Amino acid sequence: MKTTLLERFISKVATLNQTGCWLWNGYIEKNGYGRIFSGGKMRWAHIVSYELFVGDIPEGEELDHLCRNHSCVNPSHLEPVTHQENMVRSPIGAPATHRAKTHCPQGHPYSGDNLITYRGMRYCRECGKRYKRAYKIRQKENIK
Repeated sequence: MKTTLLERFISKVATLNQTGCWLWNGYIEKNGYGRIFSGGKMRWAHIVSYELFVGDIPEGEELDHLCRNHSCVNPSHLEPVTHQENMVRSPIGAPATHRAKTHCPQGHPYSGDNLITYRGMRYCRECGKRYKRAYKIRQKENIK
């Protein structure tokens, strides 16, 4: 007797009562995300879970684990967001590293009047002024 995807999926889930996470007990990749065979190919278990219990993921969006547990497949712990938003929310990686910085490489604070934000990036106003002054000097020297 052939089992359905839903039956196979549920057989590979264990619930953590304290957190409400549904832990994936099937195959798990090195990155901590679960995998399940579906539709003739291996797919991410959290995506299959969302599709089974909620519906399609909106185009141009991906799932963010609100619980920060990669092996969790609880659809209520998953939220469709843009890739950019998912990276901003991530507690690890380059966005998190840069977000944690409070000062520019020259030691000026990324705060108050010294902070410039442009296209989602933070810049130091003082360093910007120094760069512009040096640029003007170089331009004058090149004209001579």
